[in-house]
Amino acid sequence: MSLNTLFRQTIALFALLVGAALVPATHAQDGKHHETLEKTQPSETSGRVEVIEFFAYTCPHCKAMEPLVTKWAETLPEDVTLRRMPVAFNSNMVDLQKLYFTLENLERLDLHDQVFKALHDENKSLFSEDEIADWAEEQGLDKQNFTDVFSSFGIQSRVTRANELAKNYNVEGTPTLAVGGKYVTSPTMTNSYAGTIEEADRLIDKARKRGQP
Repeated sequence: MSLNTLFRQTIALFALLVGAALVPATHAQDGKHHETLEKTQPSETSGRVEVIEFFAYTCPHCKAMEPLVTKWAETLPEDVTLRRMPVAFNSNMVDLQKLYFTLENLERLDLHDQVFKALHDENKSLFSEDEIADWAEEQGLDKQNFTDVFSSFGIQSRVTRANELAKNYNVEGTPTLAVGGKYVTSPTMTNSYAGTIEEADRLIDKARKRGQP
């Protein structure tokens, strides 16, 4: 095994361990299963209650919860919109943020679940632009076009914005759901994945009563 390969595998293992460990700390207040932010965050989807799913591809809890979120998204009413937001807790996770936004740009989010599978089930290393581009090509994407989008200013701007949102919502781990620019919930607060989605439904109603949209 070459030193370069060993280094990449070490980085991959470190990122996965970080993803496993960084589940949100409890922020529940007064026995509630959510946190209320002091400052309401502006919505990017005017006229709707905005739900943001903060996730990391390296996080096994995100992988486990994602099927529930996908099924839930199909049942959301017209006045609610769900946005997925990849976060990075260290520099080795930034390219995975770019991967999500590139798939979104290319309208290939059908590969979203495949990224989780590649990392967690197939033990693939996807922690560099080259590794990610090779994987994208294996999925049938044009490698040059993928790389051009991946390295574009627009994608980097999306990463910067994602990091700002994670900071504004006090995201300490993943998965985390933010609702209506005001409320935050997570499996640690609710003690289950399904409970988190149920709490998000209650928070959607709470946001409506508060005047959003």
